[in-house]
Amino acid sequence: MSDDLLLSLLWFVPLAGCLIVLLIPKRAELAIKGFSLGVTLVTFALTLVAFSAYVAPGSAAATPLSQRAENNALSASSIPGASIASTETGAALNDLVVRHAWIPDFNIQYYLGLDGISLSLIILTGLVSVLSCLASWNIEKQVKGYFSLYLLLTASMMGVFLALDLFLFYVFFEVMLLPMYFLIAVWGGENREYAAIKFLLYTLFGSVFILVAILALYFWPGDVQLVRGATGNIMGGAAFHAHTFDIVALTRIATETGYYGKTIQQVIFVLFLIGFCVKLPSFPFHTWLPDAHVQAPTPISMILAGVLLKIGGYGLIRLAWPLAPSGAYDMAYYVAVLGVFSIIYGALAAMAQTDFKKLVAYSSVSHMGYVTLGMAVMQLASKSDPRYYAYGVNGAMFMMIAHGITSTGMFFLVGVIYDRAHTRDLRKLGGLLNAMPIYGAVMMLIFFGSMGLPGLCGFIAEVFVILSSFHYNPLLGIFAAAAVILTAGYILWTLQRVLLGRNEQYRGLPDLTIREMIIAAPLVILTVALGVAPQQMLLSWMSPSVDQMVRSVTSARSIPGSIPPIQQAAAAAPAQVTAARPAAD
Repeated sequence: MSDDLLLSLLWFVPLAGCLIVLLIPKRAELAIKGFSLGVTLVTFALTLVAFSAYVAPGSAAATPLSQRAENNALSASSIPGASIASTETGAALNDLVVRHAWIPDFNIQYYLGLDGISLSLIILTGLVSVLSCLASWNIEKQVKGYFSLYLLLTASMMGVFLALDLFLFYVFFEVMLLPMYFLIAVWGGENREYAAIKFLLYTLFGSVFILVAILALYFWPGDVQLVRGATGNIMGGAAFHAHTFDIVALTRIATETGYYGKTIQQVIFVLFLIGFCVKLPSFPFHTWLPDAHVQAPTPISMILAGVLLKIGGYGLIRLAWPLAPSGAYDMAYYVAVLGVFSIIYGALAAMAQTDFKKLVAYSSVSHMGYVTLGMAVMQLASKSDPRYYAYGVNGAMFMMIAHGITSTGMFFLVGVIYDRAHTRDLRKLGGLLNAMPIYGAVMMLIFFGSMGLPGLCGFIAEVFVILSSFHYNPLLGIFAAAAVILTAGYILWTLQRVLLGRNEQYRGLPDLTIREMIIAAPLVILTVALGVAPQQMLLSWMSPSVDQMVRSVTSARSIPGSIPPIQQAAAAAPAQVTAARPAAD
């Protein structure tokens, strides 16, 4: 299968499934559910095909993303007045990059690609989509509309992680909001309209900042003019005048030249930071999350926690840091403090909850703080050992995958109890281990994984982030490490209130069904496997892409102590690089 077809099918299959569901008769509910499950299984299988192509020995996809992008460069058509056309030759074949002209007048491309960072997240998306679809089997209200919107949501999530064009990224990002809004507003709890509107308004608020940052990158006239030849193999050596949405090219321009100066990078970074912190979410933009989780149906909570929150972290690692490394460096300490505060605040807020689902929601705020912290503490690498950059970012990425697994499981387990006991009040639960021993065993393992127990997935991520935090600032490292105690506190207290003791009211509750055990099994296996064999399961193929991102940011000319490539270019071709503004005498 060609990479053009494979990458396109990853988002098109669920989109086509969404449209086909609309053609199935409304009364054929079992057919709708079965077909939707089949679509998600095919989509997940395609992510595994992409994984196989990526890790295959000698694969062209193993080369850095920037090099693969050059091999798929768009060239001007030989026909006068015609649009640019895509040329894929040599190494560009089957390298998991697809690039075609889309709207040539604005230099907008249909541009998809995978590296270790995005591949790990599309595999997570495929898996969570299958499990959440299976968890949706009990949906009885407007089944046709529910599964159609569900598949549209899956398609848009896939597109976000695949897109390498900022305009295309933003289109998928915005399309994703509408199905999530309706899935909460129509199939949610008593206050579903309030929660759905709050979710939509907060996310649109963050989207405005992201859009302004994208437009700033597109229209910026440049602090340094880069004429033909000065860009080396970036943009094919052509003169650079912005007006491109190419994420890979913009990353190289931002990190290897002075086109985007210190001030504009600070502005761009702050815009991206606010926009993606709303989605992450991070304090103080987190208040939409508990309401959305509490009111959303269980499968949508699984998707929201398992995948949608990771889009915020993905935006930080793919856009905020690489496209504005100088701004990231200047703001690093404040972002690190924000990350530590979110970790502690989320843990304390979780400990104060009596609603089981709201407790898990606040735990997500705490765990996503590790992502923010891991990204921020990497900034010290410009002054010292770059390995600590990699520790921080690898920890952030590992946390996104680990939390995607454990949070999906935690919300699923909350839903299982609610379906049987019809309450989420922790004060009314208890004694469920006696009535539901299989459920109790699964719950303990998943919650211990979220707690960061050694040997389970959360431990690896926390160690990486805390290690790099200590190297960056010992005080922040101490606070981050101390938050582990708070996490253990609310996790153990929750297990005690739900599982232990005696409660005659729940004596006859049925244990997990076969369908529920099928949903829980892969989550349990991955929680253990990622903790026992993190290198083989994830780091061996994800870390090279993280390290490449770290190298590009650490070598940015505008970061103090780094090598200024633009000066090297000026020395090699002094006539090609000229200041846009006259220097003061």
